[in-house]
Amino acid sequence: MADWQSGLFALPCGVDFAAALADGLIERMAGTPPEAMARVTVYVNSGRTAIALREALLTRGPRFLPKIEQVTAIGGGAITARLARRLELGRLIDAVLKAQPDLARGQSVPELAASLSDLMAEMQLEGLDAADLDRIDASDHAQHWARSLAFLKIATGYYMARPAQDTEARLRDAAQAMATAWGDGRNLPQDPVVVAGSTGSFGATRDFMMAVARLPMGAVVLPGYDPWQDASVWKMLDTRAEDHPQARFAPFIAEFGTPRDWTATHSAPDPARNRLMSLALRPAPVTDQWIAEGPDLGDLVGPTAGITLIEAEQPGEEAEAIALIMREAAEEGRELTLLSPDRGLLRRVTSALDRWSIIPDDSAGRPLSLTSPGLFLRHVAGLFGQPLTVDALLVLLKHPLAHSGSGKEMRREHQRLTRDLELDLRRHGPAFPDGDFMRQWGSKRDETRRDWAEWLAATMERLAPLGEDRAPRPLAQRLADLVALAGDLAAGPAGTAEDSELWKERPGRESKALLAHLSTHAHLGHDMRPGEFSDFLTREMNNQNVREDAIPHPLIHYRGPREARTEKSPLLILAGLNEGGWPQALKPDPWLSRPMRLAAGLTLPERRVGLAAHDFQQAIASPQVILTRARRDAEAETIPSRWLNRLVNLLGGLPAQRGKEALAGMRDRGQHWLDLAALQGRARDKRPAALRPSPIPPPPALKVMSVTEVRTLIRDPYAVYARRVLGLNRLPPLRAEPDPAERGNVLHAIVQGFLQARGDATDPATLKAVLMRKTDEVLEAEVPWPSARLFWRARIAGIADQLVKDESARLRAGSLPTVIENRGKAVVAGFDFALTARPDRIDTLPDGRVHIYDYKSGKPPTDKQIAHFDKQLPLEAALAERGAFDKLGQAEVAGISYIQLGGEGATEPRDFPLGFADQTWDGFVALITKYLQGERGFTARLAMEQSSHGSDYDHLSRLGEWSPTEPATPEKIGDHDDG
Repeated sequence: MADWQSGLFALPCGVDFAAALADGLIERMAGTPPEAMARVTVYVNSGRTAIALREALLTRGPRFLPKIEQVTAIGGGAITARLARRLELGRLIDAVLKAQPDLARGQSVPELAASLSDLMAEMQLEGLDAADLDRIDASDHAQHWARSLAFLKIATGYYMARPAQDTEARLRDAAQAMATAWGDGRNLPQDPVVVAGSTGSFGATRDFMMAVARLPMGAVVLPGYDPWQDASVWKMLDTRAEDHPQARFAPFIAEFGTPRDWTATHSAPDPARNRLMSLALRPAPVTDQWIAEGPDLGDLVGPTAGITLIEAEQPGEEAEAIALIMREAAEEGRELTLLSPDRGLLRRVTSALDRWSIIPDDSAGRPLSLTSPGLFLRHVAGLFGQPLTVDALLVLLKHPLAHSGSGKEMRREHQRLTRDLELDLRRHGPAFPDGDFMRQWGSKRDETRRDWAEWLAATMERLAPLGEDRAPRPLAQRLADLVALAGDLAAGPAGTAEDSELWKERPGRESKALLAHLSTHAHLGHDMRPGEFSDFLTREMNNQNVREDAIPHPLIHYRGPREARTEKSPLLILAGLNEGGWPQALKPDPWLSRPMRLAAGLTLPERRVGLAAHDFQQAIASPQVILTRARRDAEAETIPSRWLNRLVNLLGGLPAQRGKEALAGMRDRGQHWLDLAALQGRARDKRPAALRPSPIPPPPALKVMSVTEVRTLIRDPYAVYARRVLGLNRLPPLRAEPDPAERGNVLHAIVQGFLQARGDATDPATLKAVLMRKTDEVLEAEVPWPSARLFWRARIAGIADQLVKDESARLRAGSLPTVIENRGKAVVAGFDFALTARPDRIDTLPDGRVHIYDYKSGKPPTDKQIAHFDKQLPLEAALAERGAFDKLGQAEVAGISYIQLGGEGATEPRDFPLGFADQTWDGFVALITKYLQGERGFTARLAMEQSSHGSDYDHLSRLGEWSPTEPATPEKIGDHDDG
């Protein structure tokens, strides 16, 4: 083909790459026979580019199509599966970590194997091997890096042994072989060869592209070329400027000079905007170039007219604004593409679109680990190596795939029984349920419950040895245990795994195929601990995406940033433009430091930033672009993406070119969508805020109350109303924890048991032995957490001497514990109401009087607090004097004291003047009478000790709609007899 133009070509940022590539190819083949096009070979950067090029050629009329291949296909692909290679590396790493545990602390073997596999792939693409590592002078680096280098040399020699096994190595070999042969004039292609869309970011592809550009009928078409950079800028783009968007093109420019236009029929949508972005993205230092070249940009309002900048306060607002833009585009029939590497943001947008039943076309799909089968398998894997907790059990039982193989009717029974089991476990425990508990629980009801409990008990008993197995075991065994247990949980007692929903639908089939693939190569992996296995499984699932079966909207697309060069829409949204998101944060290399990478001939990690910058530069050149970010995330303020920051700063620094007006226009257009999102989130019917509640139920509102609740009645009457009148109690937490409340219960049980077991002993040594023995018994029986048992035993041991010293003194003085956790009550005259109490202990003194004690695991109340609201002990004294306790009869109270079960274990008496018990009782009767007769409302947060103190019923009282400073207006609730 005598008129074929060879060499280096380019297309500018913002063009429809596939369409321009197709038109340029058709132009070059004009005048040739139709079949000549079929002899052309076009190498593209990705499968999506190949599809786009094929569609572009077909839309331009009937013709023969060229051979379209991916650049990575020239090597023929891998001989050995990537998984097998990672597992082999994992075995090597596991062996070296056993000898040198500090080589990579804090990282699992699967994580290290994945990072080492990436490093090996990069070395092979750059044509490096173990010999190149010898260029690193280990004496110049810390001892850690020297040890890492020594291991790398061994691993590289093993991993890169010939013949080549990996796609990267075979690609490198093929590229070098072609370049050498063509350079010598051998095996020259007789027909045109075109490489298009690749940036040559790796040595192998770069060398292949250069070899093609030198062919008599070869051509290389660079995507997103920036023609506004002069020679001085191109010379700066070396290894120190890896984060610049055009850095990958620098070797081509140095070799072939300025690239020619691939076609004259396609130009950038807005060349002035491309020039603006070229200057904004110049490599540092850039300030002098901004000052020198900024005035030449002209009026900047025009080039930025197609850019909208949305700066939301929170990611939720950002997602809502994006969803509104997408909804408008769908209604108007306009195509729209959202580009973002932030999958969390994309999920938020998808959720917001759901209200309009818009399903976006997501090219990435969903990671297998986040699908229903993936989550189920991860939950099952998480059970290994640790005791079965209530929350872990219920997460599995409530999963939609659990018990899905026994039919819909049995599935409904399973859901009902799971709910009943959850309520029982929340209220009564145990913290670590087992087979015996399940059988006992199931024996209390009907046959369906017994059968279900027996199935679950048998499953728990199978799981128990796996939960205790924390030692390394072969990967094949762990996979077999996972598949078997997951299948049985999904099947249910009367079904099979194949009948269940676990392996059905596309995610289920993909999960099954992945597990089969893992099992095939499992013999190559090292023995794994449970945590390593769970991490390994999650990583392998994350490497595989699954497209949803739902039919997406034909005009609304999600694409990855890398697809910016081929994905052209009239409207493009670049979302999540914050540092750490776009560009994404660079992961530290556990194997080589930055100087070591340079010495070995590897690129710096900033290369990934440069590739992302090139994607951004191409995307922002589209006709209509919307840039979005959130000023804050869930943790703190965010930092704008460096590219957005540069654009904003450049515009703000060019007032003569109306840069500030241009920036204001971008933000005004963005604010329009934020305002619409805020308006959408606002209720159509504005309702007045709730008033501070102070309900008055029909009298008598209460029939019984404990002395411990009087404090709440004084501080937060509404909580008493919710609990005693409405019958609403806080649902216990799903997982029982050794929290302060549990600690207090256990410590009280210890001292109660101590008092009942001490016998006639009075000497401190004997009392201490009894106390510690009872401590061990209670902890063993009541506390299932080993660490909590150790801490709480140490707490008792620390105060034991003081406790028994005071106890011995009381006993020798003739003070005998008479009431120990015995309940008593007294009726308020004139009402069907009783005040109850269960004192920790009441001692009878030699003179017949009594002394009331209360054990406190926290800080005891002061005299001032007792006088104002903490009435427990004075009211217990009043009940004792009124004969509320059978073992005492009517008894005069000599005093009240607190015994600390913390601190130093001291006994602290409190003021108890003559008549204090009667005074407290009269005050309580006067207070409760007003509530019983309906004269006072149960006001929310009436007199909280501190405003920061919370209540279990704040959400019910709608705190936040009213302020505690607002006066409450009592309101009668229910049927009142006002006659």
